[in-house]
Amino acid sequence: MLDYKLIGERLKKARKAKNITQEELADKLEVSIAFLSRLESAGYHINLKRLNQICEILDVSESDILSGTATSSSSYLEKDFQKLLDLCDEKQKRLAYKLIKIILEE
Repeated sequence: MLDYKLIGERLKKARKAKNITQEELADKLEVSIAFLSRLESAGYHINLKRLNQICEILDVSESDILSGTATSSSSYLEKDFQKLLDLCDEKQKRLAYKLIKIILEE
């Protein structure tokens, strides 16, 4: 289930990171400021078309807004992979190493 409050917070954070006001973004989207405000405060559920429009304007990925994972970042896999490795015992780490070697040999 999607957490629309968290999605709204991420939209607001992305908008502010681009130094775009609600008014400017609402104008670009051709929506009211009230509508945009409700999106950012989880008053409205966002559809994929609108999410895509906002992400294009703010230059962020949909996955970053929906899950908090910036897939455009070159380091997100390394961080996630390291988190998984940290959960492994030595036997599991050796197995993961062998699997990666097999994948790379293909």
